[in-house]
Amino acid sequence: MRTSFIKFSILIVLSILVSAVSSRAGMSHHQALSLGIFTCSICGTLFFWEFRLSFAFLGTSVLVLTKTIDIDHLIRFSSLEVILFLVGMMIVVGLLKDSGFFAWVVELILKMRNLTARKFVIAISLFSAVLSATTGEVVSIIFMVAAILEICDYFEVDPLPYVIISVFTTNIGSAATVLGNPIGILIATKSSLTAEDFLLKALPISFACLVATIFVFNFWYRKKLNEFDAKIKELGANEILIRLISVPLARELKVSLFILGLTVLLISVSHRIELLFNLENNAALLTIPLIAAAFIMIWKWHKAREFVEKDVEWWSLLFFMFLFAQAGTLKYTGATDVFAQGLINLARGSHGVLLGLILWFSSIGSSLMDNVVIVVAFIPIINSFHALGKGMEVFWWALLFGGCLGGNITLIGSTANIVAIGLLEKEKHIRIKFFDWLKIGLVIGLLTTALVWAVLLFLPVFG
Repeated sequence: MRTSFIKFSILIVLSILVSAVSSRAGMSHHQALSLGIFTCSICGTLFFWEFRLSFAFLGTSVLVLTKTIDIDHLIRFSSLEVILFLVGMMIVVGLLKDSGFFAWVVELILKMRNLTARKFVIAISLFSAVLSATTGEVVSIIFMVAAILEICDYFEVDPLPYVIISVFTTNIGSAATVLGNPIGILIATKSSLTAEDFLLKALPISFACLVATIFVFNFWYRKKLNEFDAKIKELGANEILIRLISVPLARELKVSLFILGLTVLLISVSHRIELLFNLENNAALLTIPLIAAAFIMIWKWHKAREFVEKDVEWWSLLFFMFLFAQAGTLKYTGATDVFAQGLINLARGSHGVLLGLILWFSSIGSSLMDNVVIVVAFIPIINSFHALGKGMEVFWWALLFGGCLGGNITLIGSTANIVAIGLLEKEKHIRIKFFDWLKIGLVIGLLTTALVWAVLLFLPVFG
């Protein structure tokens, strides 16, 4: 109780202080109020994670009651298109879980021939990145951790290093497509970027970061990998198949794979579909998952309600929606224009410095709190750059990769990290210390972020 009281007191004082300082700095009453409430929601999320939706509800209500924003703009800024996209994809993922898709993926890993520790690292890295890019980071890490624990149990090796590399590559893979992370679809809908742009530009950068991460990991944990190789020689890699519960490629799984493949394919060419049928920007991108979900619920009509009620993360989606509305209020009142001008002044008009500020601020910020919160805060600022004559596509890529790669730095940097740590503690009673993670996380986070910075600065395709 005492700790909670101290946190709550800090939260209130900080929010009031932010509003007061903003007013003294020349912001209007509504600008200062919107900034103070947004600060309260962010800090409330950080200090009282389990009550984050309550802070979002209360803060948004105050904005409406004080006439800081009207209801029409509140609904417009809540980004319902993003919420509906995520609902559709969550139902698709629900079908995959129900049909045994992820158990089938585990089987593919376990049946590797001539297994070695380094082959295993490459395999789990690739599977983690691909699953994250196509089904989302949380779903990916749940099933990858299950696979890693099973294999490490058989060979009697410490699963921690392999869970860590899976988390790292999951976060990296989540930046490769609009499907991998909520911030991907959020950025796509708030900018002119398409799913095709992600495949052409974000995917190659993610792959480069993936290769660099695997290389560093193999060096960092070389002793652990040598121990794993010794266990493989001692026990025999093929014996693991004895314990394998085979997952047949049944009709239901085949249909589920077809639906997933078709959905991903159509999302990848959604911009071409929009141009072909003269649709508004992102219309096809946002409706394809809903169409897929509709056919799934027709096919699996007896489980349709279960897909909607259990597989859709309504708690998180409601939080996102109200947080989006609060961030939009900052833009509506003009508060973000002030911040945008401040960043431009700090960068002294330099494109490279401004790019670095966005990339590193979002990366470091995402290592300390949920990357959705950081990205939501930065989106209206980047939109303000355009009004100030500094609007460029490259800033969106900086925000995307900063938000995804920064999550690798600390234990709490992303949802995938928290889920993986929770599974380790629950299943194996293994706890990792904050600084043990930070040592390797800082190396990987700084290296991949620096790599992205160099690519964004020097490749003209991102100009």
